Amino acid sequence: MTGTVGRPLRADARRNRDKVLRTAYEVFAAEGLGVPIDEIARRAGVGAGTVYRHFPTKEALYQAIVVDRVEHLVNTARELAATTAPGQAFFDFFDLMTTAGATDKGLVEALAGEGFDIEAVMPRHEQAFMDAMRELLERAQGAGAVRADVTVADVKTLMVGCQAMQRYGGDSTPARVLEVVREGLRPGR
Repeated sequence: MTGTVGRPLRADARRNRDKVLRTAYEVFAAEGLGVPIDEIARRAGVGAGTVYRHFPTKEALYQAIVVDRVEHLVNTARELAATTAPGQAFFDFFDLMTTAGATDKGLVEALAGEGFDIEAVMPRHEQAFMDAMRELLERAQGAGAVRADVTVADVKTLMVGCQAMQRYGGDSTPARVLEVVREGLRPGR
């Protein structure tokens, strides 16, 4: 990472940037995107100027977090595709994404296009995420583990819906509804 074109960040500046990113990730995951930058700076133990020096806008800060998170998810999907049976890989990733909805409110809002439209702001990352999901889906469909008429857009919609359900459903609702959704994705018996 560089501070200005061609100049690497000083060690203390890099530590502050990492601290801000870590804190912002935790805050956005727990509370969503509505938290002000000044509050993130306070929780990170730095001044607001430090945050603005690295991230001139709240959107720039959130974009850095989402890029990191989406890259991690894409790598996880690719690893599952390479190491796990097709149906299991698909459902493991589906479960991971829906579980993330219970703990990462900011990511759910980004995937759903609430307050931060990942597709519009970061089309390359959105495309990489959709491609990784498509690969898992097509492999699972080829193995007969997922219905042939399901599209990657259907899967994303179901993930976002299950994430929202986990945030707003009761304690026992998520497991039951997720099982119903999983069964609905499987080919007819």
